[in-house]
Amino acid sequence: MCEGKSVNPVGDARPQHSSNNGDYGERSYDVLSPEIKRSYVRKMDLWLLPFLTIMYFFNAIDRTNLGNAQTDRMGTALGFMGEQYSILILFFYIPNGLFDLPLNLLTKRFLARVMLPTLMTGWGAMSLIQAGCKSFAPLLVVRLILAALLAGAFSGLLSFGVFQISHPYVQGWRWLFIIEGALTVIFGVVAFWWLPASPQTTWFLKPEEREVARLRSLRDGSNAVGEEFNFKESFRSWKDWKFTLWCIISFTYPVAFATTANVLPLILQRFGYSTVITNLLTLPPNVCGFLVLLAVTYSSDRQRERTFHIVGSLALSLTGFIILACLSDQAPHRVAVGYFACFLLTSGAYIPSCLVHSWHNNNNLSENSRAATTGLLVGLGNLGGVLSATTFRTAYAPRYIPTLAATAGCNVVCIFFTLWMGLWPRRDNRRRDKEQGVVLKAEQVNTQHLADGANDPSWRWFL
Repeated sequence: MCEGKSVNPVGDARPQHSSNNGDYGERSYDVLSPEIKRSYVRKMDLWLLPFLTIMYFFNAIDRTNLGNAQTDRMGTALGFMGEQYSILILFFYIPNGLFDLPLNLLTKRFLARVMLPTLMTGWGAMSLIQAGCKSFAPLLVVRLILAALLAGAFSGLLSFGVFQISHPYVQGWRWLFIIEGALTVIFGVVAFWWLPASPQTTWFLKPEEREVARLRSLRDGSNAVGEEFNFKESFRSWKDWKFTLWCIISFTYPVAFATTANVLPLILQRFGYSTVITNLLTLPPNVCGFLVLLAVTYSSDRQRERTFHIVGSLALSLTGFIILACLSDQAPHRVAVGYFACFLLTSGAYIPSCLVHSWHNNNNLSENSRAATTGLLVGLGNLGGVLSATTFRTAYAPRYIPTLAATAGCNVVCIFFTLWMGLWPRRDNRRRDKEQGVVLKAEQVNTQHLADGANDPSWRWFL
């Protein structure tokens, strides 16, 4: 859509048409030197992505290791009574949900390079402290303060090894908390020196590569890069009617995530295997889910489409929950079918968390608004885990029919509203194309020239 000549390594394109036709401004990502683009992406993949992946990895295993610990008789060692294990799961999600919004605003105000390492180090320390808990009450306090997929596989594999440690005073589940918590603290400390503050101050990028980062941000939905923190501006998009739909989607999709993470080891235990084998059996479904996650997210990014990728993943996990619920008391005799259902759970439950938030951020031009909106929606996701936890009661073991039914219901609701959120913008984009007499995609619009955001005729929704 934009024509021009590259006059330097970054590229400088002069607009040939008016911005109302969807052209970029004085400099376009599309006409950047391919070599510079590849160099930028290669460095991000080499220096930043692996480290952030490791940070999230250890965060996730600290979230999911409670189920593994329970299979090693943690509840018996700490004297759990009644629904105390269910309460641990329930109260873990409440502070997570309530603090996401303020922490996101603080991250925007004080930069991610400060907040992320601080939170990770504190998180790891609290996870480490779990190993020293002697009863239900202190463990509950730690889980309140703590407040996915490959980590689930790693947690199961680590549990398999750790639970074979023979020590007269430190049980296997305590070693699990010690090892995973200590690794989290170590990487949290290293992150203080590793993470950059912004693309313009990234230590491993050249000046022209920093310009690539800026233009990519503009292409993907920002009208200003490095926007100063503005508290009032953070909540402007909350008045839009679509914000309610985002809230419903964000509250319902994580229920499958939480249920899968919490009940997978216990569901596998229904098949009659030992503690060690049960935790080892969590590995193949999670590895399979990890590979499916990579394939689906790659496809989504390649096609620049979110709606049907999310719906497909929700349908996949929904099928798994239905199969497990239908097995009822036959699970020990239908191991192959039940195990196949576990593969469906892990292949579908974790994908929406990667796509939903990138989707709504792609349709939000303001960095301040993104910080507040993402904080709230991620917080709602954690509160959605409360719904899973409230139905995940010891009294429902080993079938957990109410848990599976409630989670399946949330998937159905989420599928409906995701389709609504995806089909309406498609129709609106077609209307805008017809009115302007040009067919444009979201990535072809010069977002830095859209002062009125979605009200501008040249705006196109990211689908």
